Amino acid sequence: MSITGQRIDLTGAQPSCNGRVKNDTGIASLEQDAELMVRVREGDQASFGLLLEKHRGPVVHFLYRMVQNQAAAEELTQEVFLRVYRSRDNYQPTAKFTTWLFRIATHLGLNWIRDGKKEKFHNRLDQETSDGAGKQVPDRSPTVEQELVYRAKLREVRQAIEGLPSKQRAAVLLHKYEELEYAQIANVLRCSESAVKSLLFRAYESLRARLAHMA
Repeated sequence: MSITGQRIDLTGAQPSCNGRVKNDTGIASLEQDAELMVRVREGDQASFGLLLEKHRGPVVHFLYRMVQNQAAAEELTQEVFLRVYRSRDNYQPTAKFTTWLFRIATHLGLNWIRDGKKEKFHNRLDQETSDGAGKQVPDRSPTVEQELVYRAKLREVRQAIEGLPSKQRAAVLLHKYEELEYAQIANVLRCSESAVKSLLFRAYESLRARLAHMA
């Protein structure tokens, strides 16, 4: 990935040898990701490469679950890390780096949905199902019929989550898939913990009602 015209080598990127940033005596007490971001703020692009390498995959997966569009998830992820890099000069490690990162990702995902750019990709899921039917399954693996049932249930769960209001969907994805705590989700969504609990309660009630036949 290239930032401001400079290429970052992800294969050999390593922090500076001494592991510390000059004139930042408190860095030793920071979490690893925040420490790397502080180094980025000080001009160490290798540290940005490490953050990108570590977190790009989880952000892509999160955004794909949110927008249900692989191409859009990839593009939004690139924008997430561009915003992280552009914000480096103002970065302050007052919260976990991942909380800040997923706040940016959630904001972009919600905007993408709100702007009406969302496309339906059920055909792709259907294709995945049909592809699975044509594969040879070893004896120790589930049968073709079991695999199809599993894929059908997985698709139904995804569709149920996709049908939630956008903020409820974001809360569920952050809670269930990213395993963030209520306080972290509140930080990401910029609301109170009680509001997060209310969002999750309504979301899970809706999902239970829609998926009751699968219980």
